[in-house]
Amino acid sequence: MSIHRFYSAYSLLAGLLFHVVASAQTHSSKPMNDELNSFFASIPDFSGVVLIADKGKPVYEKAFSYRNFETKSPITTGSIFELASVSKQFTAMTILMLKQEGKLDYDDLIDKYIPGLPYPGITIRHLLNHTSGLPDYQDVMDKHWDKSKVANNADNIAYLIKYHPAKSFEPGAKYEYSNTGYMLLASIAEKASGQDFIQFCRARIFKPVGMTHTDIRTREEKIKLPDMAWGHMYVPEKKRYVRADSFPEFNYAIWLGNRKGPGRISSTAEDLLKWDRALYTSKLVSQQTLAEAFKPAQLTNGTSSPYGFGWELTQNDTLGKVVQHSGDNPGYKTEIIRFIEADKTIIVLCNNAHEKMPEILKTLEQVVANHAK
Repeated sequence: MSIHRFYSAYSLLAGLLFHVVASAQTHSSKPMNDELNSFFASIPDFSGVVLIADKGKPVYEKAFSYRNFETKSPITTGSIFELASVSKQFTAMTILMLKQEGKLDYDDLIDKYIPGLPYPGITIRHLLNHTSGLPDYQDVMDKHWDKSKVANNADNIAYLIKYHPAKSFEPGAKYEYSNTGYMLLASIAEKASGQDFIQFCRARIFKPVGMTHTDIRTREEKIKLPDMAWGHMYVPEKKRYVRADSFPEFNYAIWLGNRKGPGRISSTAEDLLKWDRALYTSKLVSQQTLAEAFKPAQLTNGTSSPYGFGWELTQNDTLGKVVQHSGDNPGYKTEIIRFIEADKTIIVLCNNAHEKMPEILKTLEQVVANHAK
């Protein structure tokens, strides 16, 4: 066979193989797309972005509805959402990084970093896995704070010291989700690092990971963003969705607007996928250090609680170990679900706090599991 004929035959064979592989890939992903498109067509008022990735490659990514229901500005896959409590995994990461650098220990008492708090015996570990028994700082601020002003962590801590609400239980005795704990973690990170928490997150997490649309923003900064997806709530009397920040009872997101730690990160689905990928590497911390975040909390009675350091821990029958977290702010519901053994990821950012969010997440997880079989 001549060289020319050999390469012609080789090129033909390569072309056929490429066509077969491409067809197979299209065939394997198309049913998922069809299935999910059909599902979301049954929820026509869902507003947000859904991203599903397999080993870091998006296999489903779609934007639904509006950034602003008044102006009918459409959401794009690059729209920015409040993450709400999905932010907690980033706060936990700052502590993991500082622990790896020898600047703190998980079993340090918190009064080493925040003197004056009238709650003895609480460690950093208790804050990380929500076993501190601390009272809700937001409740204290709601009762006593001048809401014409914007509170920060120092204000929150000062009011906890001043009003000293009772703790819920002894540290380590049980699990109780605590925004107070994650607010204090951000302040501990500042004390241990000598750096402002927001600057730390920007320089040590967002920038190295390439999360170019992610930040801890003020309200004024968010207003200036051209692609900000604003939180909305359905008002039955008006039969439409209304901006959540137009309701005074939900304005805690404004008068607690300078808090750090339990929330306040705003980001995109694509940036969260970059974060997901970074967690499979040692870019931020070693895999040995990260493994601590995915261990359940051990309670003083010998039982365990399915929460690690900034992550809810579950198991999927088909896909194995799951680390995930939800977020809930006025008008927003958010979720990241990472099947870390199967290397599959679900990200949902919703800006109309849709009542069917549990059903949506359950369906997405089932579809991903079915297509993995």
